[in-house]
Amino acid sequence: MASSMSLHVNGSQHVIVADDDAPLLYILRNDLSLNGPKFGCGLGECGACTVLIDGLAARSCLIPASALAGKRITTLEGLGSINKPHPMQQAFIDEQAAQCGYCVNGMIMAAKALLDRNPHPSVDDIRNELASNLCRCGAHVEIVRAVQRAAARTV
Repeated sequence: MASSMSLHVNGSQHVIVADDDAPLLYILRNDLSLNGPKFGCGLGECGACTVLIDGLAARSCLIPASALAGKRITTLEGLGSINKPHPMQQAFIDEQAAQCGYCVNGMIMAAKALLDRNPHPSVDDIRNELASNLCRCGAHVEIVRAVQRAAARTV
């Protein structure tokens, strides 16, 4: 059944009419035209759809948007812009940490959540945090370096 819901996304309030069980990912992409989060597996396994909910990394393909009233949702677009990228985004650019780019949304959002909790992560901390984000291109070395670079910038 469709109902009206209010979502706080990237610093703005949005009123959406959607089915109560509609995944947040669908609302972000289809209703709000936010294409940072990607549809990968639809099962919460790959991480391509990762967003921050109240600062914690979450898989938007699994969470019904109706369960997020009062929560702050941040997508890749909410971190920075083309003209003023977030330090994490800039680090991924500087380290050329994307090949196909499909996993980058999840990697950046998970890494941002990590640095918010632990501003000085070890390489093992970074690898453990990103282990559940699938990358098939083999950019793992560059991704870890990008997170290290972002950590150094935010000191």
